[in-house]
Amino acid sequence: MAEKGNINKLAGREVIFEFKPVGNIMRVSAMDVATMTEISLQAPLHAGEAVFRQNALARLEYVLRKRGKIT
Repeated sequence: MAEKGNINKLAGREVIFEFKPVGNIMRVSAMDVATMTEISLQAPLHAGEAVFRQNALARLEYVLRKRGKIT
């Protein structure tokens, strides 16, 4: 799950989310518009949108940091 610090790293950046239910899971995609970096993940359908967004932001922040696009 995302920590508050992770979300703050992406503050001010435009992130596009897409949610697609597939059976008992939700497929979540998030894209950072500035870098055109996209991630996707799957979560239990019942977890809720807030959890989907937190986890997607945490993964996006991880990928951007790993690629050297944020510090």
